[in-house]
Amino acid sequence: MGKIIRRVLSILPAVLLQVLWTAMLLYWLAPWAGLIALALSVLALVFVLYIITKRDEGTYKILWLLVILSFPLSGALLYLLFGDKRTTRPLKKRLDAARLPEGWADETERACEQLARQDRRMAETFCYIHELTGCPVYLNRDASYYPLGDALFPAMLEAIRQARRFVFLEYFIVEPGEMWNAMAGLLAQKAAEGVDVRMLYDDLGSLSTYTRANARELQKKGIRCVSFNPLRSIKGTLNYRDHRKMLIVDGTVAFSGGINLADEYINRLAKHGHWKDVGFRLAGPAVQGYTRMFVQFWDAFGGEAVPAGLVLPPAGKTPLAEMPAVGAPAAITSGSPAHEPADDGYILSYYDSPLRPSAASNELYIELLAQATEYAWFFTPYLMPGDALQEALVRAARRGVDVRIIMPGIPDKKLVFRMSHSFYPVLLDAGVKIYEYIPGFVHAKGCVIDGRAGTVGTVNLDYRSLFLHFENNSLFYGASLLKDVKADFLATQAQCREMKLGKNVRAGFWTWTLDGILRIFAPLC
Repeated sequence: MGKIIRRVLSILPAVLLQVLWTAMLLYWLAPWAGLIALALSVLALVFVLYIITKRDEGTYKILWLLVILSFPLSGALLYLLFGDKRTTRPLKKRLDAARLPEGWADETERACEQLARQDRRMAETFCYIHELTGCPVYLNRDASYYPLGDALFPAMLEAIRQARRFVFLEYFIVEPGEMWNAMAGLLAQKAAEGVDVRMLYDDLGSLSTYTRANARELQKKGIRCVSFNPLRSIKGTLNYRDHRKMLIVDGTVAFSGGINLADEYINRLAKHGHWKDVGFRLAGPAVQGYTRMFVQFWDAFGGEAVPAGLVLPPAGKTPLAEMPAVGAPAAITSGSPAHEPADDGYILSYYDSPLRPSAASNELYIELLAQATEYAWFFTPYLMPGDALQEALVRAARRGVDVRIIMPGIPDKKLVFRMSHSFYPVLLDAGVKIYEYIPGFVHAKGCVIDGRAGTVGTVNLDYRSLFLHFENNSLFYGASLLKDVKADFLATQAQCREMKLGKNVRAGFWTWTLDGILRIFAPLC
């Protein structure tokens, strides 16, 4: 409750300042009101020019322009506190100070050279995202797709059971229940055996589900547990949350996708009908991409550096890339030597960051849509894209690409769902097909493009995910996993209703007016 109150209180200073200023103008400064109003107008104009000339999304700019022009004093203060990317500096300073140990496997050059011989344009996209994020490209050896959290959960437990050196977890939501209690019990057992167990969770994401008392209980059991960007005071970094989701065991297996650590994600609790989520298990050298992501964040925000010897093998020992993957089938983890799997396409696992001048996933999806020739199919729980991504969806559909989007049929947040609907008319009119999942809520995040490229990760097609959150995503090319993504999309679509203009999507004047208002405030949701 204390964290909720602090969130509400974060905007009160600006509101109170505007009220106080209005009272002063009416009662004490009335003789100079005209001059003061002129000075404020000039200052507001300066702010407006500053925002207009910034490289930012148009909808985000419009929102702040309206706020500042309507309430010059409090609007400017709110922008300085929460709207300007300069407020990310405290987080950026800590991340920049985090130093990764030397010796990570990096197949970027080799993988990109091979990919360029197969698909030069896609190789350029991989190289672009690599340069943008600093995350390496790997040859994919072993990736398995899970169409539901119900199926992913047992595989996660099995991987934890086999842990020998470390278990790293990073999640947006943690909530006690059947899923988390089972995992926490195993983690405590592993910590007692000497395995290094660390968990990073988002303080705001777990606002009402995981308390400091819960975290202290873990720490008593030998598990290092840290909350990301805790809400201890009102600060400009409030908006920037850790929405990443990853479980890494011994540097040989990693799990990611949309699944958080709460019972609705594995359908043990029906909050919004059937919960449709997806995830994947990764083994082989590419796991180091996820290990790097976690280690960098932990070194920046965990209060202590992860020992290099924990995540990298000693000199002369077996490299992590050649170690058998925990959680793998029995034939691989038996006493006989494991054979290196054949290459299965390419993978680039990266993380989004509001600290960068360019939004990696937004840029990636625009790139993929530009290269699509047959189809581009997306899962997303929320649909509030920025201007550039919306135009990319529209352009792809208008040039004949089969663009489809699967959305929830039962919303988790009714206002956000209605805001998502405000984007339907423009997209449907351009030929984009939108489907809503009748059995319940779709929390899956991913896409498949022409059967040759696709993503699975934590990125929603909304402003907060694309521009404000830390996210993680994996881009695949030529991987057999993409066949499973496509099959799952079609199976899910069969349980959906198609949205049609004039049938189940309104297009009247009042709907248009409401949609316009909602679109302005979409960046806040």
